Amino acid sequence: MVTLFSLWPFVNTVLLSFTDARILRGGEFVGLDNYRRALADPDFWVATGNSVVYLLVVVPCLVLLPLALAVLVQTRVPGIGFFRTAFYTPVIASAVVVGLIWQWLLRSDGLVNTVFRKLSIVSEPIPFLTDSTMLLVSAMIVTVWKGLGYYMVFYLASLGNVPAALHEAAALDGAGAVRRFFSITVPQVKPMMLLVGTLSAISALRVFTEIYILGGESGGPGGGARTLPFLIRQVGLGFSGETGYASAISILLFLLTLVFSLLGRRFSKGDES
Repeated sequence: MVTLFSLWPFVNTVLLSFTDARILRGGEFVGLDNYRRALADPDFWVATGNSVVYLLVVVPCLVLLPLALAVLVQTRVPGIGFFRTAFYTPVIASAVVVGLIWQWLLRSDGLVNTVFRKLSIVSEPIPFLTDSTMLLVSAMIVTVWKGLGYYMVFYLASLGNVPAALHEAAALDGAGAVRRFFSITVPQVKPMMLLVGTLSAISALRVFTEIYILGGESGGPGGGARTLPFLIRQVGLGFSGETGYASAISILLFLLTLVFSLLGRRFSKGDES
């Protein structure tokens, strides 16, 4: 099963990246032409830049915010189970449904712009979905919102392993909640923070649904909000789909993901040392 659905598709993608294959016909070997074309393609660099910016913004948010949320819901008070469930609900919701809800919220006549205009905060609708930069920011917000509950569970599991005696001893020494958080909680969950950072980085480089739902098939005005997975889909699908070129971009995305994964692993080893 692993060979059929994982190893062979990967090997086949590598082989296709060295051909000029298209959807309706096989291809001939063209060497590194597809890779040279990608490195000279402005659309590729725009998509790469968007993917990297997406990662640089989303990853810190998904490392820090779920931790703060986990600390809050860890408190044993009546009704806290309701809030844990509420924070986790977006995780089990369909990405398409989540995207459509946020599209309704952020469009020019949507709830957010309507409220802002009623409160006289803005005179004209904010172009959340019609400006490439704002569209990318809106997609980041959706990604963070949907991922908060998922990574919160990771941190809850890690916080459960922090000895209560450490907090009690620090409290007796006069350390406040903030001091205990930075001096005890953060060092104890640092390995989990590195894991969450690695996983969220990989997910950020693979983002597609949020851009597609909010920005449509073009990826925003002029395709300015396209990420690498979005570009791969555009290039590779359709009757004129360039399978070979799309495969080459896929391999470049794989290498970019591998770099960030190895960086996360290196930081993790340094922390253990």
